[in-house]
Amino acid sequence: MDTEAEHLERDRSSAPATGPEEGSRSSRTTSRFAVSTSWRRTLALGVVCAVGVLLFSTFVVQPFLIPSGSMESTLQVGDRVLVNKLAYRFGSVPRRGDVVVFDGTGSFVQEAPSENPVTGLLHGAAASLGLAEPAETDFVKRVVGVGGDRVVCCDKRGRVEVNGRPVNEDYLFAGDAPSRAPFDIVVPDGTLWMMGDHRGNSRDSRDHLGEPGGGMVPVDKVIGRADWLGWPLRRLGSVPETGAFDGVPAPGSAHG
Repeated sequence: MDTEAEHLERDRSSAPATGPEEGSRSSRTTSRFAVSTSWRRTLALGVVCAVGVLLFSTFVVQPFLIPSGSMESTLQVGDRVLVNKLAYRFGSVPRRGDVVVFDGTGSFVQEAPSENPVTGLLHGAAASLGLAEPAETDFVKRVVGVGGDRVVCCDKRGRVEVNGRPVNEDYLFAGDAPSRAPFDIVVPDGTLWMMGDHRGNSRDSRDHLGEPGGGMVPVDKVIGRADWLGWPLRRLGSVPETGAFDGVPAPGSAHG
């Protein structure tokens, strides 16, 4: 009996200790693992959200920071407009009066400026979220002439004419003349004649008449239509539409 009791006592004394200190160590290990797992999940969720936003911005709607006053008072410096990239994807084409964002390479800018690839990538990502100014090759202007249109400035009352019809441009910056530089052009098919709403502060198609492309922007360079104002909140809403071109006849039906 004594021998059996001694064996039982030795068995109990050789068993691993599970006192308060060991339990606390195990608890700390479990806690650190839980925190690590939580951070990994948060990081993964953040990456997925960022990729989703970038994809949405790339293919559907892109915020665009207005960097200059060339479209005042319709768009102001610092505004974020939401560019509808689906506006012209399914057979629709830009119309006179549309405010559009486009890539001006080959029309407004003869070649894209060189830049560090990493810096360019980061800037492009920030610009696509409306957090940085757009690329130097991206512009926002109003479509004044489409393929086949004859656009003339100016008539006896100082108005722009499209296909022989004077246009009352109600969106012009207060006090601006439609154009101080005269011009008389026919817009080639597949291209657009673009002008800013603040004519005295806009470098647009007029300024590139003597350059390759003649200031005409190819339709396939249009990124999308500026449909909504997303920031600042006091200006939240749709970009104002205009009926200024409602009475303009189709190309070829005008006199002269």
